[in-house]
Amino acid sequence: MTISALKKYFKAELSGLYNESESIFLSSLFIHQIVGFDHFQQRRFSEQELLAGDGEKLFQVISELKTGKPYQQILGETEFYGMRIFVDENVLIPRPETEELLEIAIREIQSSGFKIQGLKILDIGTGSGVIPLVLKKHFPEAKVSSIDFSEKALETARRNADYHQLEIQFIHADYLHHEPAENYDIIISNPPYIGIEEEIDIADSVKEFEPKMALFSPVADALIFYRKIAEDAKKHLKENGLLFLEINQKLGPETLKLYSYFSNAQLLKDLSENDRFIYGRK
Repeated sequence: MTISALKKYFKAELSGLYNESESIFLSSLFIHQIVGFDHFQQRRFSEQELLAGDGEKLFQVISELKTGKPYQQILGETEFYGMRIFVDENVLIPRPETEELLEIAIREIQSSGFKIQGLKILDIGTGSGVIPLVLKKHFPEAKVSSIDFSEKALETARRNADYHQLEIQFIHADYLHHEPAENYDIIISNPPYIGIEEEIDIADSVKEFEPKMALFSPVADALIFYRKIAEDAKKHLKENGLLFLEINQKLGPETLKLYSYFSNAQLLKDLSENDRFIYGRK
């Protein structure tokens, strides 16, 4: 089969799940990964026959895509904040909203007046490690710690940290039953915030392939992590310390109320105009 024919096959086989532009993107992405040809080479050598082994790998990719499996998991990686990030079935695929959270955090930290050397940052619920990695990359003199309940997620996070040669202190613990051992200048988190009753609204491609532990609140109270963070911030966030949270868009005012004791706490919208973030200064 030629590259041109393979692309047409991609389009036909995935027509029920992806539109034409998405199919073109996916076929080009996986041909690049498996064959090694970039977009220009794929056009130049469109009538070149694929090696049998490469063809078999691409057919397998199509089969996996047809199940609804996210292409990032099949690829084994994604791009986040300009960084190559390894992902698998044990971690959430990082979303654009979390890039927005980090943009807010980086901006506020830079304008905070804090001395960056020795700055202590705690990330709660690390997943693939994108939050601590981006912060450590931007603030290399800071001490960044990150906690997660999943050992497998931490394995992926460590792999990403090693790849980017960034030193993060990873902590394996059940945060809801964990007492932080230090006090921090900054606490940041994108914890599980989808209520159990909202599961019916979540796409199958998400809830069937990404870890439910990282998506859904473990109890009926969708704010349980935010309540714990609020209590920990009283004891373990330093005076004038900063807080950055990604939240459930349906529970903005309720979540903000938990941080009413802060000297400044704000509910911020994402690019889609949804209540998505809380920024606070103690």
